Amino acid sequence: MHAGPLNNRSVIKTQRAFRTRFVLARNASVPDRKTILKSPGRPRTVRAPENVEAVRASIQQSPRRSARKHAKSLGISSRSLRRILHADLKLHPYKMVLAQELSEVVYANRRALSAGILQRVPAAAVLSSGEVHFHISGAVNKQNFRCWAKHNPRELHEGPLHSPCLTVWCAVAHFGVIGPYFFEEGGATVTVTSERYIEMLETFLRPKLDDVDTEHVWFQQDRATDHTARRSLGVLREMFPGRLISLRGDVGWPARSPDLSPCDFFLWGYLKEKEIDRILPEITRRVRENFRERLQQCIVNNGHHLFDKVFKTH
Repeated sequence: MHAGPLNNRSVIKTQRAFRTRFVLARNASVPDRKTILKSPGRPRTVRAPENVEAVRASIQQSPRRSARKHAKSLGISSRSLRRILHADLKLHPYKMVLAQELSEVVYANRRALSAGILQRVPAAAVLSSGEVHFHISGAVNKQNFRCWAKHNPRELHEGPLHSPCLTVWCAVAHFGVIGPYFFEEGGATVTVTSERYIEMLETFLRPKLDDVDTEHVWFQQDRATDHTARRSLGVLREMFPGRLISLRGDVGWPARSPDLSPCDFFLWGYLKEKEIDRILPEITRRVRENFRERLQQCIVNNGHHLFDKVFKTH
């Protein structure tokens, strides 16, 4: 509270006025001298209109520049700049998504093959397969690692040149997930070859399908060499006659299209937090619907990247 000109900065008069204004008893506490004589201080002007416009102009000129650098160049704190960005300009930070560069030939191929799958393959009949490498050793992010101490402890974090990993195969269908199958021998991960892929198809996938009506199920795989070798395709054609979605299959599968594959856009990310046996058929049925939506979106986009799906705009 600041004593104004009407009370001539009189502490006693201000205290009496305070007691009268708020109807306080004589022994009730009132502001002390220090509080009454305290200067109101300099008004805060960081979010003044001219500063807001300066931040707007700076962001428009360099939208990919960091907030810290914008704040430094404008002479305001990072905290104040972020408040202006969020509260006044209604701006939000967005991550850039990395995607493989595609050529016009690939665009046309993606569009044509997506249309082919939608036209020839029934909605509830795709068994989509894939493989992924899961690294099993922890990694230290040195950009976020700090050690507070009076002296440098000179600590080193040693790790292998090639991080050990597991090679996992799974397949997703409307009835659930088949897998995981681990490509390993003697407890050690091995490279996937056409021979090992065929062994997985014969000894793991075929028995799993005994309890499933596969008469109308189509099998989808990517274009990996071990998948599309002559012997691998021979086994798959025998297991899924006339119902193979693959390079040199009954319906082709487009190159460089992880955004269309259920294993890539759903399963691998889901497995980082969940176990396979917790993935219910209700979830995989929604994945199947998403798969066909992606194929349709690929056609609408003329084979280009699925921006609406990648950036989740709806």
